[in-house]
Amino acid sequence: MKKVIFKKASAFVMLALLMTQCAIVRPGEVGIVQRLGVIRGASITQGTRWFNPFVSKVVKINARTVESFNTLPLPTKEGLSVNTEISLLYHVNPESAKDVYTRFGTNYEEVVVLSNFRATAREVSARYLAKDLYATERTKIEKAVADELSAHIAQYGFVVDAVLLKDIDLPPQLVQAIENKVNAEQAVLQMEFVVEKQKKEAERLVIEAEGIKKAQDIINQSLTEKLLQYNNIQMLKSLVNSPNSKVIITGSNQPSQLMVNTEKN
Repeated sequence: MKKVIFKKASAFVMLALLMTQCAIVRPGEVGIVQRLGVIRGASITQGTRWFNPFVSKVVKINARTVESFNTLPLPTKEGLSVNTEISLLYHVNPESAKDVYTRFGTNYEEVVVLSNFRATAREVSARYLAKDLYATERTKIEKAVADELSAHIAQYGFVVDAVLLKDIDLPPQLVQAIENKVNAEQAVLQMEFVVEKQKKEAERLVIEAEGIKKAQDIINQSLTEKLLQYNNIQMLKSLVNSPNSKVIITGSNQPSQLMVNTEKN
């Protein structure tokens, strides 16, 4: 009798296990319970959920930021086609996970995100020259693609985190032309710097000359006839006392003339 009861209990447990499964929803995921084709209850943010695998299933939607790497031929303003390696970083808004699954299923990335991303990237790149993609306007282009893509897909429950232009494959002759233009622009900037430096140096020389002229004017105004005579007398005294003095003859306009014996003692 006990064996029969044990067998029946074991069969019941086995049947219950067969009819029950456990789904684990990890952080960064959103679980959606679907029973007989109908979504039931609120979304599961994390934890475990028991369900009957014969009539129910738990669909997991990744709400973490993911990177979608793409190689795209992008048109440019001058009509070229540039092969570009470009990455899109985005995630599903956890609050919109149920709507995303209901409208697009689990293939939402290809159906909504990437299709809009490719179209937006081409639309934005066509506004810029190839050289802008290559160097000068790269950050502006990345932001423009991210902003416009967000305007297209945010309404569906997706958040654009970033757009990154990783590599631009331009024809060699175009790369050389861009480099030549950049070098020429740098040369012009260098020449402008030199010219500005020369202007500043000329201004400095003018200011210095004006300062010297003012100093000379001040000195000339302070020189009187008697001061000049006094300085002349002092100079003559110094020359007379110098051992190297030979003959000192003052000018004819001086008040007196002076002869000095040149013989050594």
